[in-house]
Amino acid sequence: MVIDLHVHTAFSDGTQTPSELISEASMEGIDVVGLTDHDTTAGWTLAEDAARVYGLGLVRGMEISCRYEGISVHLLSYLHDPYDTGLAEVVQETRRARLDRTRLIIERLAEDYPIDMDAVLSVSGEDATIGRPHIADALVAAGVVESRTEAFSSILSSQGKYHVSLPTIDPITAIGLIRGAGGVSVFAHPRAAMRGRVVPDSAMTEFIAAGLDGLEVDHRDNPPQEREAMRRLAHEHDLIVTGSSDYHGTGKPNRLGEHVTSDHMLAKLLERAASRPGGVDYIQG
Repeated sequence: MVIDLHVHTAFSDGTQTPSELISEASMEGIDVVGLTDHDTTAGWTLAEDAARVYGLGLVRGMEISCRYEGISVHLLSYLHDPYDTGLAEVVQETRRARLDRTRLIIERLAEDYPIDMDAVLSVSGEDATIGRPHIADALVAAGVVESRTEAFSSILSSQGKYHVSLPTIDPITAIGLIRGAGGVSVFAHPRAAMRGRVVPDSAMTEFIAAGLDGLEVDHRDNPPQEREAMRRLAHEHDLIVTGSSDYHGTGKPNRLGEHVTSDHMLAKLLERAASRPGGVDYIQG
């Protein structure tokens, strides 16, 4: 099977509806998709409906924004209960923080560029988790830059004068909340140095001790020389190893299925989820 466990829709910073995404995945020969929009499960129902129509397997998930000693960390939560109070409250607070941060960034940008909140909302999806990618899209629409990639490498760089940090929870707390909601936690693109600082090995040890379930090893932002080391670490600690595209439609150059997860590792993820009460089921293709 061709298994891609990290994709996004317009409910966060992708450019397609869940139905459009599932349709494209089917045409591209993907057998199983993991829907992981940022800090929201709003696209789950539409994705489930489309997966049943197209006969695709669906692992419902979410990408949770965290911060460890000032370093951005993204955790993928798979098959958790979306109504679990502890996790839902934290995610809702993060969504509010994202909106506040967006307003602050726009205030700074507006001193130099033709942009306001209405412009950002006009390019975001309905009920989307608003964030920097939508600011980038507004800058593209205004003719300031040609693409999201250009926006992030220049105006929206984390090193630039317009940057505002997102206040979020620490990964160890998030790992506990995911487990408490019946979910499985996977550290997304853990060695993506091109995005900024990565956590030290000591932090990885802390996350594993706290109950981290897996590592997203095969991802375009993990340098090839780092992947074997992560694979060895995963083997040492009996972690799940995933490979994913981190697909965003036209929002990023990533292509569906450019990295994939093995059948064996999907089975391991599903087995681990089944051992925890309270989560949701895998949608069979």
